[in-house]
Amino acid sequence: MTARGRTTPKQPKLRAKGGGRRRAAGAKTTRDEPRADVGTEGVRTLRELDAWIEREGIRFFKIGVFDVDGVLRGKYVDREKLRSAVDKGFGFCDVVLGWDAHDALYEGAGVTVSGWHTGYRDAAVRLDLASLRRIPFEEDTLLLIGSFQGDYADVCPRTLLSRTLDRAEAMGFGVRAAFEYEFFLFDETPASVRAKGYRNLEPVTPGMFGYSVLRNSVHAELYHDLLDAMKGLDCALEGLHTETGPGVIEAAIRHARGLAAADKAALFKTFTKVFAQRADLMATFMAKWSDDYPGQSGHLHLSLCDARSGRNVFHVEGGRFGMSETMERFVAGQVRYLPELLAMVCSTINAYRRLVPGMWAPTSATWGVENRTTAIRVIPGGAGGQRSEYRIAPADGNPYLVLAAALASGLRGIEEGLALPDPIEGNAYDDPNARRRPLPVTLREASASLRGSKMARSVFGDAFVDHYAATRDWEDEQFRKQVSDWDLARYFEII
Repeated sequence: MTARGRTTPKQPKLRAKGGGRRRAAGAKTTRDEPRADVGTEGVRTLRELDAWIEREGIRFFKIGVFDVDGVLRGKYVDREKLRSAVDKGFGFCDVVLGWDAHDALYEGAGVTVSGWHTGYRDAAVRLDLASLRRIPFEEDTLLLIGSFQGDYADVCPRTLLSRTLDRAEAMGFGVRAAFEYEFFLFDETPASVRAKGYRNLEPVTPGMFGYSVLRNSVHAELYHDLLDAMKGLDCALEGLHTETGPGVIEAAIRHARGLAAADKAALFKTFTKVFAQRADLMATFMAKWSDDYPGQSGHLHLSLCDARSGRNVFHVEGGRFGMSETMERFVAGQVRYLPELLAMVCSTINAYRRLVPGMWAPTSATWGVENRTTAIRVIPGGAGGQRSEYRIAPADGNPYLVLAAALASGLRGIEEGLALPDPIEGNAYDDPNARRRPLPVTLREASASLRGSKMARSVFGDAFVDHYAATRDWEDEQFRKQVSDWDLARYFEII
């Protein structure tokens, strides 16, 4: 699945404004400069939205919801429909919650939220004006994100996170979070990867060039355009660099409060793929696309602050590694409940290909200080940056569910006054204490752990746990029906 034989790297090229064919990098042309949002933070009412639309010259209107797999489902509407949807909400076919990432209808026990028995009726959706932004790739176009309401609120990932954030607020905490993602970039198109059967793909650059200034200088236009595009989408990146592997890039999204952090992460993933495909390239956030390279992470940095003062409550002078008692209990909760909530974080069959020793991903429910072999990494960042890093998360995770799981487990640790076990020092893969806290090794096993979790049911509700576990079992069933290349090579002749 790699392209090691290639000796001369192709120069990535980007689309000029208007979506024409790719231009050569370095050509003396003017890049399409995405406009940053102007005054969206002040838009909280329909009247203010009307004024913003007039002031910004908005002519096109796109609305959408994120499904259980973190896929953005949406449509264009006209201005009057938008106004009505903002004012009163609107209906979105409940099939969005009743099919998988490939639009196949869920079947089997436990899938009761949506199906032929509901008639695929409209589910109520409420648009969130706090999510308002321009789409930098589409001239004079706005985007609004919605959340499912009413009978469907219990299984909506964005609503689930909102409820978890409400729990934090009731405990006196604000939440700050930031996601960082690794993704591979290929000199391919949706048509070419299918024609090749997803084999022998051409990375946009060859070789192992982690943190390479050579690569990001040669391809500076690509990096600059992505940085500009994400700034224009209100998903500003505080870091962007090459990782180890051909064509792999890591992006760190600037931290934000609560729900906004997950919105930024979900939109970053969606529109990075849009960015690439508009340039006749392809980006993948698969947890592990090749046997030969480490998997792709979606690490989550998380801290709590005092809801009134904004002070970081994870830090205390003189504490162990700068940790307050609140942080110790929070991290203890993350470690304690990680095996039960893993299906919410590692939500695909492929995600478990990444959780193997030596692949820069954890294999046990552990924590350590500045230790990248553990599931939770404590970062002693002082009053401004003390935080936990949820390193278990893969790039293909649904940001709303990842943040909900990481936050809810930490809050439960505070509520229960859990004691933090000793940190893992050195290599967690070889540590005997770490091996006593193994994680589920398949999606089916993780789904069963979630279904049986009293903690998950008390925090997220039976409706979510039953529906979500059923969708993960469906994913597992689709996988087990397939005959893979490995099966054929392993058994075809010799058995």
